[in-house]
Amino acid sequence: MDVVDLSQGALLWLVIATAFASLISSVTGMAGGVLMFAAMSLCLPLRVLVPIHGAVQVFNNAARSWFLRRHIRWRMCLPFAVGATLGAAATTLFIVRYIGEFFPLLLLAGLILYTLFKPARLPDLKIPDRGFFWVGLITGGMGILVGAIDPLLAVFFLRDDLSKEEIVGNKSLMQMFAHLTKVPAYLYLGFSFIDNAGLILLLTVSAVVGARLGLILLARVSTRHFLQLMRLALMLAALRIGYQLIQMGV
Repeated sequence: MDVVDLSQGALLWLVIATAFASLISSVTGMAGGVLMFAAMSLCLPLRVLVPIHGAVQVFNNAARSWFLRRHIRWRMCLPFAVGATLGAAATTLFIVRYIGEFFPLLLLAGLILYTLFKPARLPDLKIPDRGFFWVGLITGGMGILVGAIDPLLAVFFLRDDLSKEEIVGNKSLMQMFAHLTKVPAYLYLGFSFIDNAGLILLLTVSAVVGARLGLILLARVSTRHFLQLMRLALMLAALRIGYQLIQMGV
């Protein structure tokens, strides 16, 4: 049984870093999850880092989508939730033993590069609401394999027919659904959320405060600047994925 015991200094670092990462997610639409994971990795071993990060992200994204609930489009989020559940289940039960990280990361890098650098004559990745079932199916599966759901979702939200609040709110709700699919796996592997509830609650409160502050800043950012920030965050995600592929021997 893994019960986390941290010093006061480590706790303070995690609280500040989690709030800042959540704020970044609210302002740019992405990148906060990766920052939060990196910050937590300085204090937590991997065996507890993954489930604690996942639990905090469930509540963090739930709070952000609640704050933006007037902008939620359920006709795109509900099909995504169904697809994510099926994708995560299929990957956990059948696919994960046959596919490593290389192919999903390569696919993700290709989607990001297409979104950022496609010629003007090629279409955007602008899909109908019901099409998010297939996005959910892919996201749920890739979340189990590589955990990189944030950049994957972002490529389907870099579009001009959604407001910045709709992008952040709906993307946050979808991320909440995707992270929820991981909880049964953590329970199956023996991680005790109850024994670590104090730390999870503390970091969740910090993340929610950061999300709220970030949304205050989001209201002051123009849609044009928001999309520019989102493109920058996607570029950084692509560079990070490229580095991972190089380490894997590409």
